[in-house]
Amino acid sequence: MRFPTVRFAVLFLTAILAATTIAPPADAQRAPETFAPLARQLLPAVVNISTTQAVQARPGRPDAPEMPQAPPGSPFEEFFRDFFNRGRPGPEGSPQQPQQPQRPQRRGQSLGSGFIIDAAAGIVVTNNHVIDGADEINVILQDNTTIRAELLGTDPRTDIAVLRIRTDKPLTAVSFGNSDEAQVGDWVLAIGNPFGLGGSVTAGIVSARGRDIRQGQYDDFIQTDAAINRGNSGGPLFNMAGQVVGINTAIYSPSGGSIGIGFSIPSNLASRIVAQLRDGGRVRRGWLGVNIQQVTDEIAEALRLPGGARGALVARAQEGGPAAGGGIRSGDVILRFNGVDVREMRNLPRIVADASVGVQVPVVIWRDGKEETVTITLGELPAEQAQAAGGSTPAPAQPERPVELTGLGLLVAPINDELRQRFSLRPEQRGVVIVEVAPNSPAAERELRPGDVIVEVQQERVTTPAEVQERIARLRQQNRGVALFGVEGAGGQRFVPLRLRGERGAPG
Repeated sequence: MRFPTVRFAVLFLTAILAATTIAPPADAQRAPETFAPLARQLLPAVVNISTTQAVQARPGRPDAPEMPQAPPGSPFEEFFRDFFNRGRPGPEGSPQQPQQPQRPQRRGQSLGSGFIIDAAAGIVVTNNHVIDGADEINVILQDNTTIRAELLGTDPRTDIAVLRIRTDKPLTAVSFGNSDEAQVGDWVLAIGNPFGLGGSVTAGIVSARGRDIRQGQYDDFIQTDAAINRGNSGGPLFNMAGQVVGINTAIYSPSGGSIGIGFSIPSNLASRIVAQLRDGGRVRRGWLGVNIQQVTDEIAEALRLPGGARGALVARAQEGGPAAGGGIRSGDVILRFNGVDVREMRNLPRIVADASVGVQVPVVIWRDGKEETVTITLGELPAEQAQAAGGSTPAPAQPERPVELTGLGLLVAPINDELRQRFSLRPEQRGVVIVEVAPNSPAAERELRPGDVIVEVQQERVTTPAEVQERIARLRQQNRGVALFGVEGAGGQRFVPLRLRGERGAPG
């Protein structure tokens, strides 16, 4: 038997590798040879933001601490007044404390970035945290011209602020692009004022989309490895067409310098906020009026959600809110809102906030094992979410004794005066109170604690231990592996899935 020659073997292996190599897509974006033309075009539209804030100087001694607050009429009040007034100017004409000249106030200064979106009107966009608390805001153009800015409006929830400057100088503006078209791997350009070094240009790629960095309920950041440092905040993130696809807002850095993990507000979110701030000085967001929680695999199993659907589980529909008025109730899972799929819980607040206030929207929910559609008239998100107070009368004392929920590690009891006092339960509280949790039990794993109150089992209200037992027994007869408990505790109401074990086992 003859073996192939070396040349034939090399050709054979080359053919195999060529057949298995993944060819780049035809529209793959090539790395530009230089960013210079793009940078030259965009730099005049990017500005530096300088803010100053008055710091009240102490009379006599600017660095002296404030006088501690003592109870009125107490001996300490007079003592602290005498001690802290020594060497300070007193009332005019006071012989003990001659009048001293008032020292000027010290002023703190901070630097950030921004960009012009309307040259004719002088509209500038930046971050709210760049100008927050400022007494004076100045915009510095690329040619170092400094112009006093007027604050049109801020939105702390998304960290966006809109300014206006008035000048006879010709300005250069840039426009928002479609951030939904920015793909992971696309080239991007960041321009800003890092560490006060204005007009700095850095390049990188889109590293990820839809990042939640726990800054707020509307987190949907673009992650980039373009160098972003302190002072870049409020600056633009450009695509290769010279459009703004993000507002540079935050970095992840143990050292405080860039390590290639920066975050930008997507332009599609920012442009809507900017338009409202520019026109009305404030943002109007849609409000559904629900407290929601994540749908875990066990909750999905307990509710028999089909096909990997998740959505947002309604822990509570706030009394008097749009959701409660439209028929949404605790235990419903919101799957689609106004035609948009709710892939997971954190998507819902952003989808609702983007909807128009006062319009009727269809909401698809999962209830009692099937989909239903309800119509909600969307409200406006209040500035402060007030907690709804109950007005029910106290529940009468129950004659039942504590009951052991075998296989779950729980000992529960009806609410009576003694337990109400022991666990500081509200007078109107209804349900079944947990009095003991077994270590290493399913309940302990889910961080249930004595004093928590079970108000629902499998989305059915319960008021006695016997009702809880009956619901669990029914689930076991149906060979269900998980029971979904509605529990009220110190942190509010939530849904807790508990894996149903055998009949043995009890609180130890």
